[in-house]
Amino acid sequence: MRQLAITLALGMALSACSAEQLTRGYVPEEDRLAEVKAGISDRASVEELLGSPSSMGTFEDKTWYYITRRTEKLAFFDENMKDQLILAIVFDDAGVVSDVRRYSLEDVQEIEPVERVTPTRGREMTVFEQLLGNIGRFSRNTGAEN
Repeated sequence: MRQLAITLALGMALSACSAEQLTRGYVPEEDRLAEVKAGISDRASVEELLGSPSSMGTFEDKTWYYITRRTEKLAFFDENMKDQLILAIVFDDAGVVSDVRRYSLEDVQEIEPVERVTPTRGREMTVFEQLLGNIGRFSRNTGAEN
């Protein structure tokens, strides 16, 4: 009985450490994508064939993005990206497809954010100045006559 309990506990502990694979997003199948023709297909036909995009261009809606990511998460660790596919459909000013682009995990470029601090006016107060700064600033008399 004791060996069975130990085996079950060990099995549960090992299964908790197994990697969880998650797939998020949507990229259309190749046969549907083959029907999107540059110079012929427009926004309405693309949406009918592929569905609404995952995202659109930030400053203009000339590019539609269909995005899918496959990640793996082990126990409490951060997710690790295993695969990514981005399909970008670019429209011209008339709303007709001008280009279809594919981006994968190999096309990802690492960026290093600039860490700057915006200066503020005045001076920085210590913790004690903040805690004790209001002592004596307020009176007990709230202005209401009793």
